Amino acid sequence: MIKLEVLGTGCKKCQQLEANAKEAVASLNLEAQVLHITDPMEIAQRGVMSTPALIINGKIVSKGQVITSEKIQALLQG
Repeated sequence: MIKLEVLGTGCKKCQQLEANAKEAVASLNLEAQVLHITDPMEIAQRGVMSTPALIINGKIVSKGQVITSEKIQALLQG
């Protein structure tokens, strides 16, 4: 199972990134877990200083921007 994590405090951009991630997973019909991490301490411990950020299977693939569902799909397809 693929694990996607959106890191951000819950602002509008963070919510949009989470929605884009869920849309990408649904479009590809993948079995994936999408989590939203809002704890500032946990975000900092992961080395992310610019939110929103997206982590796929433990790898930071985006930070400081809202990437599109299409871009997330491309990342998921490798």
